[in-house]
Amino acid sequence: MKFKFQAAVIVVLLLVGQGHALAASNPLELKWGELAPMIVGQRVELTLTDGVRVKGEAVVVREDTLVMDVKKTSGEKAYPKGSGAIPRNMVSLVKLERTRGAWGRSIGTVIGVMAGLVVGGYVTYVAADSAGTGIPLFLGVASTVAVGGYYAGRGLDKRTTLIKIVP
Repeated sequence: MKFKFQAAVIVVLLLVGQGHALAASNPLELKWGELAPMIVGQRVELTLTDGVRVKGEAVVVREDTLVMDVKKTSGEKAYPKGSGAIPRNMVSLVKLERTRGAWGRSIGTVIGVMAGLVVGGYVTYVAADSAGTGIPLFLGVASTVAVGGYYAGRGLDKRTTLIKIVP
């Protein structure tokens, strides 16, 4: 029983450690005029000079403002949800989130389903005494592991770029 517990701990640590291996690097430094081709039409999160974070889709980059469709904000009074203009001098850091391809979601789902079948079967074999408890237990564990595989693959598909605005 001790070996099974150690193996489970190792698997969990490997899955958690993958997020740290994909940590972001130094921010990309761009001038305001170079910003438009990178972020227009993309999901972005802005960190403003007053500490407010604004998240949404960048619509257009003008000479003195950034127009965006605000979905989430930490400063509701200054930057309400909906269409809004953020002054150029307020933007200090831009976090650009893009999805590239679907291979991670595909592979994650396949591996999640296969692992879910194995783990669900094992848990059901060990924990259930009858079909009445075994079937729902198997379905629950197998489904949870499969969905976890999809989300792990989705995390692999996501690319985050930090952009620092320089004068």
